[in-house]
Amino acid sequence: MKYPIVIHKDPTSDYSVTIPDLPGCFSAGSTIEEAISMAQEAAECHIEGMLIDSEPIPTPSDIEVHKDKPDYRDGIWALVAVDISKLSLKTKRINITMPERLIRTVDQYAKKYGSTRSGLLSQAVTEYMSSHQ
Repeated sequence: MKYPIVIHKDPTSDYSVTIPDLPGCFSAGSTIEEAISMAQEAAECHIEGMLIDSEPIPTPSDIEVHKDKPDYRDGIWALVAVDISKLSLKTKRINITMPERLIRTVDQYAKKYGSTRSGLLSQAVTEYMSSHQ
């Protein structure tokens, strides 16, 4: 999942980062690059805590949803990728049945976007469940 982040810089401080779709998740860095890297780490830690607490994972919104809100005006927008299938959760191998054509399509999509079959299916199920609560 790719979460939008907004970066602000006051003249006397480091770059601060807010992740609008993850309330309470903030980060900072001395450069824009460091701020983005630290934001990705913060998002992963925040989501991992939500998973441990069995809380629903918010689906990322488009930047357009947030860009005009007063707290985010004049910010620099970027995206951070979070692969929830790689977070330190106990995994379990399962056996599922799907049509071969669908499996091929899933595998092609996963490869195109740098994921795996398991990662893509985990992300899809998580996003589906979070949008149907």
